[in-house]
This record gives sequence, structure tokens and C-alpha cells, in this order.
Amino acid sequence: MAKQPRILAGQTAAITGAARGIGRATAQALIRRGMKVAIGDLDEQAARRTAEELGTSAIALPLDVTDRGSFVAFLDAAEQRLGPLDVLVNNAGIMQLGRFIDEDDLTARRMVDINLHGVILGCKLALERMIPRDRGHIVNISSQAGKFGAPGGATYSATKHAVIGLTEAIRGELRLMGAHIDASYVMPFVVNTELGSGLGQARGISNLEPADVADAIVEALQMRLVDVWVPKSSKRTNVLGVVLPRALSEGMARAMKADRVLAGADLNRRRDYELRASHSEPALEPAPEPAQIAPEAGQIASEPVQLASEPAAGDEQA
Repeated sequence: MAKQPRILAGQTAAITGAARGIGRATAQALIRRGMKVAIGDLDEQAARRTAEELGTSAIALPLDVTDRGSFVAFLDAAEQRLGPLDVLVNNAGIMQLGRFIDEDDLTARRMVDINLHGVILGCKLALERMIPRDRGHIVNISSQAGKFGAPGGATYSATKHAVIGLTEAIRGELRLMGAHIDASYVMPFVVNTELGSGLGQARGISNLEPADVADAIVEALQMRLVDVWVPKSSKRTNVLGVVLPRALSEGMARAMKADRVLAGADLNRRRDYELRASHSEPALEPAPEPAQIAPEAGQIASEPVQLASEPAAGDEQA
């Protein structure tokens, strides 16, 4: 018998980094299915604008995912205003690109703090609320870079690989506890958001729209899916890469130019995003050294990106 989709209407969801991009599209998709959504973001003004545009089923709340007090206040306010938490989507994340050997320590720490520690913290705080009720669903946004390891984004790939391992381990622990709580991780290809701006193009794979990822998240919630590939065809490519000898799988990636998606990023098109991402964690100062991005595939970066300016919204994903 085919599994029946779970009804989402009436449930409460909290989404991190939801003022723009994937987070915003996910909030919109969940509201269409009758859910109430708390939009958390470091950029409070953008969060309020998004909530106003999405209507009365959305509220905007300030959120710094690297700060426990901020995250607790976010979830407390969401539950006070919308009801007990049913779904947490850990979407907030940043991606600063460049050769690993050129990456400064603050840039690396910022990505680890937001992309990984922020997800760890969100999972812990959500489970504190979900386990006593024995219900709930956590969705962690990872990336296909977390499966394959993308040149030009080594630390980013590491954080997203860790999110996959984290989610699988949490699922195992919940199962051993006998808890009826679901956990999913979503692995999109390049998405047409500010975070995904200026990236290279792999042969045979088109960039995604935020709504594509949002629809996949809705399906994961309805069908209790665990590993969610976006697009779904990417899963077949992954299986093929696993069964082939390494030399063949790496040759296939080179032929598809998959190894140039991050390494061949367009410096100028990403400049505004990189500027905001450098200030996306209030506890850290901007990196003292500029990140470097290879302007063309196969070339060493020549022009630095000066990291400064306004906060990043915590959008995902590539």
C-alpha cells in the first residue's frame, strides 16, 4: 500500500534564514498548505518585509543561529504566538569561496559556526520541545557539495558533509529511544539565490529555483523522507559515482565540469554576497585577509574580494 501523505495544515514551523531565498520560498510553500510559520533571520527588516508579504500566517522574529540565547528566544516566541513547534527547518547558512590554502581562519570559523554549530544548536533546542510531545520533524539543509566535496569550497563542503552525518546520527538515536520524530537532510544543486550567484555551470544539470527546493522540503515533510536530492535525478548520478572506480567517477565529474562549479565562480557577480557573508555572525569581526575566488576555471585567483559591510541573511544553498 502506498504511503499516505501527512497532513500539514494547522502545524507550526520555524525556519532559520527565512527572509530570502530558499527559506522564504519554503515559508511560502508551507503557508500554502495551511501551516503557520515563524521566519527567523539576522536581518530583522528583511524578515518583517517577508512576513508582511506572506500574510497573517507568518511572523518575523530576530535570530542569530550562533547564539543559544537568541535561538531559544526565537523558538519561545514562535511557540507563544503560533503554538507548539511541529517543524524546524535549519536553513541558515553562508558560503564563502576561494582556494582552501588562501582561506583565512575567521572565514572558516564563520562558516563552521553558522552552517554546522547553528544546525547542531537548532536540533538540540527543537528536540527539547519535540521529545516530550513525541512528535515533530527537523529538516536540515545540506548541499550536494556535502556529498561530493567541491573544489573552491572546501570548508563549505565540510560543513555540509557534517550536516548529513549529524542528521543520520540523530535519526539513529531517536530510533533507539523509540521516539516518533523525523529528521531529513536536503541536498540541492546550485540554486538561483544570492548565495548561488556567479557559480559555474555543470553540463547536463540546470540551476534550481528556490521553489524547487521548497517543494522538495514539503514532500519530505509529507512523506517522511530522509535523504532528499534536488533535483531527484542527482541521486542516480551519486549512485553511479559510488559504484564506479574512483578514476572513472572523477573523470565523469571533470567531463561534466562539476569540479568547476565553485572553483570557477565569477568574482564580480558574487561580490555583494561575499561582503554581506563576512558580517553574518555578529560575534566575529570581518576576516582580516580577503577571500580569494578563481575568476575562471583552472586559473589561480588574482583579484581579492574585500570583506566588509552589512549582515548576511543566512540564505542557502549550492
